[in-house]
Amino acid sequence: MIEVHHLNNSRSQRVIWLLEELGVPYEVIRYERDAVTMLAPASLKAVHQLGKSPVIRDNGTVIAESGAIIDYLVERYGQDRFSPPRGTPAYERYRYWLHYAEGSLMTPVILRLYLGRIGESAAPLMERVVGQMQLHLDYVQSELGDAPYLVGSQFTAADVQMSFPFEIARAQGTFSPEQHPKLFAWLQSLRARPGYQKALEKGGPYAYEK
Repeated sequence: MIEVHHLNNSRSQRVIWLLEELGVPYEVIRYERDAVTMLAPASLKAVHQLGKSPVIRDNGTVIAESGAIIDYLVERYGQDRFSPPRGTPAYERYRYWLHYAEGSLMTPVILRLYLGRIGESAAPLMERVVGQMQLHLDYVQSELGDAPYLVGSQFTAADVQMSFPFEIARAQGTFSPEQHPKLFAWLQSLRARPGYQKALEKGGPYAYEK
């Protein structure tokens, strides 16, 4: 059985969600952040040297990093679901979003989170970061177009991967249904999926930081 080493309020929530969508048996092993530092406990280092989440263990193989985990799970258990056929333009679009989420989008999201903790002294830099965030929001909104999902009419694991930064951005008040209606509708449709709701039961509710 797959072990999901799950840290509260972290990227590992979307791994649980994907496993619910895949219908694969799994076990959640919980870890709690330090209430002061918000860091993961040292016990996670017994699973992976970096002590970060998400981490999964499947048949003795330990896999870290959200994108690598999602790619592995879809390839091994997807049965041609949750990703377009390889070698197609849709697959290349899928692969792009799978890596864009952490490679480009999370940078301004995390910077805004950390700068918000610093306070007024970070205001000039915060303004630039918010500007970059708006650039990404406008970009993804335009890429969605009239499609319900990032790869057109098909819900894929790329939607799962991309959900996390937008959940944080929404909690931060970075985007609204008035400014980015298609993006907001997309996020709401993801939250309404039974797999998403079941994952919240298994992993616990998010408490996204503002």
